[in-house]
Amino acid sequence: MIERLDHLVLTVADIARTLDFYQRVLGMQHETFGQGRSALLFGQQKFNLHQHGHEFEPKAKRPTPGAIDLCLITRWPIAAVLEHLAEQGVEIEEGPVPRTGATGPIESVYFRDPDDNLIEVSRLLGDQHTACGQAV
Repeated sequence: MIERLDHLVLTVADIARTLDFYQRVLGMQHETFGQGRSALLFGQQKFNLHQHGHEFEPKAKRPTPGAIDLCLITRWPIAAVLEHLAEQGVEIEEGPVPRTGATGPIESVYFRDPDDNLIEVSRLLGDQHTACGQAV
């Protein structure tokens, strides 16, 4: 029945700070839509951003900054991801470590965004990396 994820909503404390981080650190693109709404685009997905306390309806029952744990797939070698994160001043919380993703084994690094959401950037291992989407 379900083919893929179209978007998810990140409830954030500061939209400008979130836009800066996800564009600068993860290479996402900013899109404005509707009446002053913001989203971050990557591959065929996007994160719609809601300002905490000023969410759009309908919304999650308990919209809370810092409550998300995301795994994002990259085509970059993990060593290049680590180098880029260091250049951006991002502190690594864990990794590189082996994990199991939706389609098989992955190698992952973990860090936090400005709202303390846990961000996992992973590279698919083996032949499956050729089927991956947008790179970080």
